Amino acid sequence: MTHQIELSAVNKYYGAYHALKDIDLSIRKGSFVALVGPSGCGKSTLLRSLAGLETISSGDLVIAGKRMNGVPPRKRDLAMVFQSYALYPHMTVEQNLTYSLKINGVRKAERQRAAADVAAITGLSNLLHRYPRELSGGQRQRVAMSRAIIRNPQAFLFDEPLSNLDAALRVHMRKEIRALHDRLGATSVYVTHDQVEAMTMADHVVVMRNGIIEQQGKPLDLYDRPANRFVAGFIGSPAMNFIPARATPDGRALVLDLAEPQTVDLGCPLPAGRALIVGIRPEHLTLAAADAVGFKVDVATVETTGAATFITTATAPEIVVALNGRSVVAAGETIRLTFAVSNVHLFDAATEQSLK
Repeated sequence: MTHQIELSAVNKYYGAYHALKDIDLSIRKGSFVALVGPSGCGKSTLLRSLAGLETISSGDLVIAGKRMNGVPPRKRDLAMVFQSYALYPHMTVEQNLTYSLKINGVRKAERQRAAADVAAITGLSNLLHRYPRELSGGQRQRVAMSRAIIRNPQAFLFDEPLSNLDAALRVHMRKEIRALHDRLGATSVYVTHDQVEAMTMADHVVVMRNGIIEQQGKPLDLYDRPANRFVAGFIGSPAMNFIPARATPDGRALVLDLAEPQTVDLGCPLPAGRALIVGIRPEHLTLAAADAVGFKVDVATVETTGAATFITTATAPEIVVALNGRSVVAAGETIRLTFAVSNVHLFDAATEQSLK
């Protein structure tokens, strides 16, 4: 079977509120899919609909070749890992892991063996007799994942599982979850508002807004070829810069709508006289000599991490520049920025759809 999960024209209403709008999504067996988008975009509703915690209003949901509309959660053979861990505080780690097996009538010896096997995979072997209150946040999250693994489900559903952890531990746990996914050959669906998590962990990223899928594909495809301004601004960190512009009447150059309008020749034909939005990622802007092709801006702030320098302009709209290493640029200076034409993204000003 090629696809483990398939959604066709799925809609979800809460009264008059349309939370999911004609969702079409196919998830390949063994893939790691991230659902990403701002708060309220529908990603958690979609995940909960997969799990059966929400009932879809229309459309079809198929898991492992079986239509699951109306099938209760316990019969979907999916395992969900929650943001809050949802561990039983009065049970040891081993008891938390084996509880689902116990209520399904699995014998004690088999339960203990299964817990030992899963604990060896997730690094919990020395913690099986501890209680959740005796564990760190990262260890509790491992228990939550182990409890899902022990069931050997059709797919794993992750609902922002790392949002309660500090920054360093989130980075570590990202690697652990992805390594675990690869080791198990599992199918994973992962909800996050953090596009860096989505980009670094997933094989396939689904970008959502207002209950619809704006774009989906491989992480770098979304980075290189965003379908519209929203995706372009959401994928990538720091976010893409957007500058209002208009093609010249002859379609040979762009006039950037900065405090001082500036003309830039992209060396390619443009829709004559059309209102556009120019998108350039901070990492694709570089400092240029005074006579180089580019545009002038005034510097508002300069921040350095040692490995990189971030320049923010005083120009409206604000522009962010990300430079490798350190820079001698100082606040208050006027600098000239340049870029490779191949790194420029053009969007229609009215529809905000990509023109590339």
